[in-house]
Amino acid sequence: MHAINIISGISMVGVFIGSAALIIILSVFNGFETVILSLYSNFTPELKIEPKLGKSFNPNTAYFNSLKNDKKVFSYIEVLQEKVLVKYDGRPFIGTIKGVSAQFMKKGDLDSIVQTGSFTLKKDGTNFAVIGSMVQNSLGVSVRDQFTPMEIYSPNRGAGIGANPLNEFTVRPINASGVFTLGQQFDDLVITPIDFARDLLNQPVNVTSLELNFNKGTKIADVQEAIQDKIGKDFTIRNRAQQDTELYKTLNYERWFIFMILVFVLIIAIFNIIGSLTMLVMDKRKDIAILTSLGANKQLIQGIFFFEGMMISIIGCLAGIFFGFVFCILQQRFGLVKMGSTKSMIDAYPVTLMAGDFILVFLTVGVIAVIAAGISARLSIKGLNDIKQDL
Repeated sequence: MHAINIISGISMVGVFIGSAALIIILSVFNGFETVILSLYSNFTPELKIEPKLGKSFNPNTAYFNSLKNDKKVFSYIEVLQEKVLVKYDGRPFIGTIKGVSAQFMKKGDLDSIVQTGSFTLKKDGTNFAVIGSMVQNSLGVSVRDQFTPMEIYSPNRGAGIGANPLNEFTVRPINASGVFTLGQQFDDLVITPIDFARDLLNQPVNVTSLELNFNKGTKIADVQEAIQDKIGKDFTIRNRAQQDTELYKTLNYERWFIFMILVFVLIIAIFNIIGSLTMLVMDKRKDIAILTSLGANKQLIQGIFFFEGMMISIIGCLAGIFFGFVFCILQQRFGLVKMGSTKSMIDAYPVTLMAGDFILVFLTVGVIAVIAAGISARLSIKGLNDIKQDL
């Protein structure tokens, strides 16, 4: 009897640990997703308009001007982007220049993605560049050395074929004010004011894209659909998820991959209940036979063992969910588990609690528990007639 109680307790502890682990790990994944997407949202626009054909377009149309003055629009950013050659102290790097209009600085905390220096594009009438970490690593740019500027090379559109190859390029010097890191698709950028990019690329009017951010409370999906109807088939308009589908897919796949691994662990823990209930059935076979002799039918006998299996699972699940919830609250407030890296942008593992995770874990445990308890309940009436004959 003591052995059966011990095995049942171990089964309950297994469900407890599995449920708590699911809540904690899903909440940590939610936290990482929140941090990553908040960093991206500081840099990427809510909506981005680009031409379907060609690299650039003229933004000075009646509709785009009305969009610029729309009260719902928080920031209207003109972007001019192109591949360029960047040289610093004799070292070359093929990167991308991204010229942005002044409203780019109205975004969130851009300094949160800066490793060195600050996110400054213009100061006292002087243009500055903020460069990606890939550019800095390749060229060894020092933001403290303002006497050695970077040189940005771009093909000269108006130059003919001449004897001097250097005449075929437009070269402009600019100093770096900061270095940012965000992801491989962004870290080769050299971000400058748009007037610097226009001068370098000899593009006084056209832009390559328009980046739009809206005031809080604006329904982005509705706005996106309305703008698409106005701009027609010559342009594409994409929201954040559409701008970087790989990031959102990766975050989603990783979350569900870890969830499935933990569910398999939970299945093993819950199916231990079958072992403990099987031993209990073996111990109580005579009592089961006596109950049936007193009038208990097979459904009642099965119900008793089914209820016990479900009780072990649900108590373990609820206790695990509660422990996971308390741990996540403490992690949010006190940062109990640290990242272990002094260079990390966040000190402790981030946690974001979502009600859907608690429902998902409870339903997952419930479904597995029903299957396990059902198997155990069927064993309780197996060979019942033989036992009654022996008695």
